[in-house]
Amino acid sequence: MIKKVFLSPFQKFTSLQGSSGILLLLMTIIALIWANSPYGQSYLELWQYDIGIVTETFEFKKPLILWINDGLMAIFFFLIGLEIKRELLIGELNSPMKIAFPLVGALGGMLVPVVLFLVLNQNPETTKGWGIPMATDIAFSLAILNALGNRVPLSLKVFLTAFAIVDDIGAVLVIAIFYSGTINLTLLLIAGLLLAFLFYLSYKGYFSKFILFTLGVAIWFLFLKAGIHPTVAGILLAFTVPIRQKIDTSTFLDQLNKVYKDIKNSTELQKPILSNEQLHLIGDLDDWSSRFQSPLQHLEHNLHGWVGYFIIPIFALANAGVVIGDVASMDVALVVNIIVCLVLGKGFGVSLIVLLARKIKLIEVPKDISFRHILGVSFIAGIGFTMAIFIAGLAFATHPEYIDSAKIGILIGSLLSAIIGFVILRTASYHPKPELPQS
Repeated sequence: MIKKVFLSPFQKFTSLQGSSGILLLLMTIIALIWANSPYGQSYLELWQYDIGIVTETFEFKKPLILWINDGLMAIFFFLIGLEIKRELLIGELNSPMKIAFPLVGALGGMLVPVVLFLVLNQNPETTKGWGIPMATDIAFSLAILNALGNRVPLSLKVFLTAFAIVDDIGAVLVIAIFYSGTINLTLLLIAGLLLAFLFYLSYKGYFSKFILFTLGVAIWFLFLKAGIHPTVAGILLAFTVPIRQKIDTSTFLDQLNKVYKDIKNSTELQKPILSNEQLHLIGDLDDWSSRFQSPLQHLEHNLHGWVGYFIIPIFALANAGVVIGDVASMDVALVVNIIVCLVLGKGFGVSLIVLLARKIKLIEVPKDISFRHILGVSFIAGIGFTMAIFIAGLAFATHPEYIDSAKIGILIGSLLSAIIGFVILRTASYHPKPELPQS
């Protein structure tokens, strides 16, 4: 019973990611059909439509696709930052023993594809694409594991989730260091001071959504103009959100009991509308509830649906529409390189590094995870999609002629990785233990 209570939030998280992965797949298919249909020109024109603010003294306009990739994706990265902070403080990455297994897997899953890409690449203009096969798409990958149901152990889903989060940390660092433009130090310093103020408020235990949003927009804009990709601001802002509640559980329960008794003893309990006294009591209850909730957990909970069911699907719709008709214009070498790096680089990079680390006793793998499980989930880690497409846009910003080739490589590589990983795990033997009867 206790185990079930503690695991249910994680199971809800994997379920949400899995179902959003299905929506992600649907939007990808729609984008591909739309871009290659007779209405393909309207697809391209839609995302290039300029939106912004124009006055006599100020102008700030960007194509719709950049509002999605730089704006909405900053919210996606903000959510990633919240997840990373939670996992580092109280989750699957909060101790050396817990972090060792996914950390080793993530290092293998990042380094081997990068090295393989650089070895296979023969075109100096496509060298900057080395970061494309690094990251794992958590929504798609967990959708595959969820489709397998109880054929895979829960510990494998925990590993993949923690692995993907470590992977995201690496991808964010790569974006910040290698895929940002010429840096304006003055603007960056101002953004740093605003961030420092938010960190100070967090240290003092004060949190305000209004202050976070207002300064967050300013910091996002400063990062954009300073030459640092604005999605990095999303990660840093997330780390300013406190994880601790303002009151402990016993205090909250005492106040809850008091409000309950006051409402119960109210003389107008049976009326269809609330009295002023009852409205005041309900307001007290809302206030105590907000003080009891962890600001980080509350934001993360509220954002998961928006990110999973709106932001990422919109990103896929805007970015996955590759015109496949003109094969002659594709850089076949780049397509093949990315496919190989996603499928073989991830598949063997993760599994071999994990097995080597286990053999020399650097890590401890859960007993219910077999070699076949590790191999299968390693190939599933080759589903790069969201982050890979995002990095491709940054890597080839100065050579846009390679972006479609990179996207085709990502789509094919992710599809092959999903199929291979699914087949391996589908044929792996696993017998879940029956749940103990609840008392």
